[in-house]
Amino acid sequence: MTQVADSVILVRPTGFGHDPETAASNSFQNAVQGPEVNRQAAEEFDGLLETLRAVGIRFTVLEPKDQEAPNGVFPNNWFSTHDDGTVVLYPMLTASRRVERDPDLARTLSVEGFKAERTTDLSAWEHRGLILEGTGSLVLDRTHRKAFACLSERTTEAAVKAWCEQFGYTPITFTATFDGRIQGAPIYHTNVVMSIGEKFAVACFEAMPYPAERQELDEELRKSGKQVIPINVLQMHRFVGNLLELRSAKTNEPYILLSETAFLALAPEQRLALQAHARLLPVPVPTIEQVGGGSVRCMLAENFLERG
Repeated sequence: MTQVADSVILVRPTGFGHDPETAASNSFQNAVQGPEVNRQAAEEFDGLLETLRAVGIRFTVLEPKDQEAPNGVFPNNWFSTHDDGTVVLYPMLTASRRVERDPDLARTLSVEGFKAERTTDLSAWEHRGLILEGTGSLVLDRTHRKAFACLSERTTEAAVKAWCEQFGYTPITFTATFDGRIQGAPIYHTNVVMSIGEKFAVACFEAMPYPAERQELDEELRKSGKQVIPINVLQMHRFVGNLLELRSAKTNEPYILLSETAFLALAPEQRLALQAHARLLPVPVPTIEQVGGGSVRCMLAENFLERG
């Protein structure tokens, strides 16, 4: 199994804006509104495309199924792709995000030249209270078949276990909160807390209030041969955990995509540790971060499908 993709799928932020529904579980979101917000989000999106193009990371840009969806720029929450030709559609918590899901995605990707051979649609899980928001909820070690998940109303334990049984992964679940206290609000998505590359992992142990879970997470990452790079809660709030390793389709060179906010929050030793694995590519997305409550990794849905 390949851990690092050389191709990604993005969705244009046509309806980007503040979403009170998702803000209820994501305190990173801010209620900033107005026409400038949408224009700035579009400019930031285009800047990300330019960064990908410059280094030879392939990308496919899709138009949103619902042009008004405020969170449409974060497609990795409603689908994932797998190198056996499977496209998985996920159960989402809020109605405002369920409208993003496109049941014809596999057909669209096939037209784009990818071998999307089957769709596994898990959206019916919503009716049983099983919520699992894609690779926002699941941070996958694809090589070692481990699925890491911090539990919240957007990532229910029963859904994590059911997904792992279906796809042959081992679940490693834990609690993480916005301030690291037991009484703190749960972090909405796992990919804010941690990221897994080919040979490294970034994780915010400070956000995890239970020492036994911190130890288990650290041990599981190290058993898989990852260099573990800890970050603190303040850095997590600046989206340092929300980064993604990708590979150039032209040169095979590895890159780490992250926001400019996250890049500037890195300590020198952390920057050096990451640069030992891949070149850092910071991208400014301040409006998307401030209003949408997600960063660069959330904008990138890895595409592991073979080309036809």
